[in-house]
Amino acid sequence: MGGVFAGRYELVDPIGRGGVGIVWRAWDHQQRRYVAAKILQQSDAGTLPRFVREQGLRIDHPNVLAPINWAVDNDRVLIIMDLVAGGSLAYLIADYGPLPPRFVCTLLDQLLAGLTAVHAEGVVHRDIKPANLLLEATGTGRPHLRLSDFGIAIRKGERLLSEGNYVVGTPGYFAPEQMFGAEPDFPADLFAVGLVAIHLLTGTKPDPEALIGHFENGIPDAPEGVPEQLWQVLASLVHPTPESRFKTAAGARKLLLAAVEMLPDATIEEEVVEVFDHIGPLPARYGPDGPLRSASGSDAGRTDTTSASASPGSSAMPDDETAAMAETAVETLEHTLARLFVRLGSPPEPTELDYTPAGTGDGGAQQ
Repeated sequence: MGGVFAGRYELVDPIGRGGVGIVWRAWDHQQRRYVAAKILQQSDAGTLPRFVREQGLRIDHPNVLAPINWAVDNDRVLIIMDLVAGGSLAYLIADYGPLPPRFVCTLLDQLLAGLTAVHAEGVVHRDIKPANLLLEATGTGRPHLRLSDFGIAIRKGERLLSEGNYVVGTPGYFAPEQMFGAEPDFPADLFAVGLVAIHLLTGTKPDPEALIGHFENGIPDAPEGVPEQLWQVLASLVHPTPESRFKTAAGARKLLLAAVEMLPDATIEEEVVEVFDHIGPLPARYGPDGPLRSASGSDAGRTDTTSASASPGSSAMPDDETAAMAETAVETLEHTLARLFVRLGSPPEPTELDYTPAGTGDGGAQQ
């Protein structure tokens, strides 16, 4: 592939691959920065509904990685997102095992903050897991978490994209009520948040069925590796009964901050966690400020591909012309997707959405 799409996005190198397409590092010639471009695979009609749903989501929050733009070119559709280079929590657990409690609380606080913004839009994420929680490359500084991959997210009360007696999401992170066909709701997301927190603290993915069984006679003792101060919060996230969980992510966050105050101070023996750059160096023809220019003054290797693009507030043209172009771009996207459905047929049942970085195993690259 390669080239410049929508007269703006120059594909640089692939950084991830998964169920809904390939993710590229791309150079945004308009904003002059590197971004992530998720490109729909032409051969998989089953990804189209999720692709459309994800590109329609607009949530501006520092702990949410939602699409910021889209573009189409013939039968290819791109979703543009911020470039997040620090890998996922799945990588971090694989590298370090159990993480320090205060470090986990920082991550959990950011996840709940992002989820508060998502739920405020009426959206249920439905796939919260370590591989979908990306990190900025902050080194040994304060971590910065981004909730990503809204491909199977749904607004409360919205019609499901598919039918059938199966559960959408990732096995091992389902809330109990999901297994009985309950409509997607916020408490299911909070249940998954609790499982992620236990995973980070213990270094081992919890067994939801075994965990639920411990609640038969009330709140059980804290799992090994989970501080008692935090367990009081986590137990209200992973309670088997939705009505017994926190009602909101904001409420859980409030009690989490109170629990952090009761944790012992970090010791000098505690391992320092480093979140490093997982994407790797730029190809030879690119530098920190974009494509390197050749002796003739043109961008090296650049070929232009004209296509439609829409990004709120990014145009310097008059409002009426901008609105007209946006309307045309939306029509172009709808037309392209319609042609894809005709060519590729009806979508199959949903599959788990994971990305595997080029040359690695599972773990969650930019999504």
